[in-house]
Amino acid sequence: MSGNDILVTDGLSKRFGDFSAVSDVSLRIQRGTIHALIGPNGAGKTTCFNMLTKFIAPSSGRITFNDRDITAMRPADVARLGLVRSFQISAVFPHLTALENVRIALQRKRGDSFDFWRSKSALEPLNLRALELLDSVGLTSFAYSKAGEISYGRKRALEFATTLAVEPEMMLLDEPMAGMGHEDIDRIAELIRHVSANRTILMVEHNLQVVANLSHRITVLTRGRVLAEGDYRTVSENDEVREAYMGAGHA
Repeated sequence: MSGNDILVTDGLSKRFGDFSAVSDVSLRIQRGTIHALIGPNGAGKTTCFNMLTKFIAPSSGRITFNDRDITAMRPADVARLGLVRSFQISAVFPHLTALENVRIALQRKRGDSFDFWRSKSALEPLNLRALELLDSVGLTSFAYSKAGEISYGRKRALEFATTLAVEPEMMLLDEPMAGMGHEDIDRIAELIRHVSANRTILMVEHNLQVVANLSHRITVLTRGRVLAEGDYRTVSENDEVREAYMGAGHA
């Protein structure tokens, strides 16, 4: 793991009228790591995540990616720099096959218009890379299955493949395990570990077992502020963290 920072926030805050959802949050995400953002309900995780991914503008503070100020940038411009929110760029079309979905994402990376009207032969050069991406997420045998007919967990894997098609340097995952059973959770957790080999990942996740198994570093938010930060052992043994979770009804 590299010791330099890829994504940094300084004094990030967001107010909605008189309500302060996020207050003075400063993060340093190291390149090549899996960093988790956790906290009880209402801690400000989603608001913070939406500011990082440029879906809402901060009231104050600064965000830098690879030493470039992205605070005022639009989501699409930030994505072009290599900071991509999974399930944001990727849009799974249920009536198209898994292969066709990934191929569309590859067209987007290439900068061409979506060639729905062109002959299949015109898109053949993209098939090899699309198949490689499907293989990387364990979907080779589902390449010619329609996306709407595969399981929920495999749809999420397909979304990973379409996100990887745009070659992100850093991926931001918003509750990647939401709505999944144990088998799918294990599959997606292993997938996250696999795709993190050559990139940085920041994720918001409620499943603390997943966080414990995957994360190199964890930031705990409560009431819009950073409560604790460190590896899983450090934050799990923090009395204030335990109180925050127990007080919010979490185990």
